[in-house]
Amino acid sequence: MIEEYSEKYIKEILQEVKTIAVVGASANHERDSYKVMESLIQHGYKIFPINPNEQGNLILGQLCYSNLSSVPEKIDMVDVFRAKDAVMRVTEEAILIGAKVLWTQLGIINEEARELAINAGIKVIMNRCPKIELEKQH
Repeated sequence: MIEEYSEKYIKEILQEVKTIAVVGASANHERDSYKVMESLIQHGYKIFPINPNEQGNLILGQLCYSNLSSVPEKIDMVDVFRAKDAVMRVTEEAILIGAKVLWTQLGIINEEARELAINAGIKVIMNRCPKIELEKQH
């Protein structure tokens, strides 16, 4: 099921955010997270790949971090490419670092994490792809 979000809501979020952490980033150019990061960079966003297995490596020229709290800059949006059961932990970390938006990729919905994020004042989009949403706007 695709979550219901107005085009206006999605567009506003994509216009507001400047920095995006991609949790579950992959250096494999065949993976969706790689393709989405590539698209986000092309659209002018500053990207921080997050993957403990790639920590210290470059993915698409961006230094990869082990977790959200190790990123030395402010993160506006956290884009999650992790299984549903990992979303809660990522959400808790997103709250700790003061992220404004929690976004989960297609097929990833965690109601408990959604509630937690919303109660912390974070905007939430689940089960959507920012690459697809950006392409709709152009």
